[in-house]
Amino acid sequence: MQSENRFFDDLAKLVNGAAGTVAGMSREFEANAREKAKQWMGGMDFVSRDEFDAVKALAAAAREEVELLKARLDALEGKAPEPVTKTVRANKGKAKDAE
Repeated sequence: MQSENRFFDDLAKLVNGAAGTVAGMSREFEANAREKAKQWMGGMDFVSRDEFDAVKALAAAAREEVELLKARLDALEGKAPEPVTKTVRANKGKAKDAE
């Protein structure tokens, strides 16, 4: 009876050790995969969300300034300003025709 208990005790220790080893290997694999992914993404020319939002805001400000300057130029030349929506739609139509 004593030997049976020892056998099961040893078997339980072996299984626990194997489970701990597998868990450690999976954590190590995950950490390595995460690091490789960061290196791969870092090698690409991706931008962060903050940089994207900053450039998007600059583009919107530049668009507004262009519209204001167009209106001012039209006023100086004595032309009737075109509505902004008509200009945008015309440009979209030209882009579709070009494709």
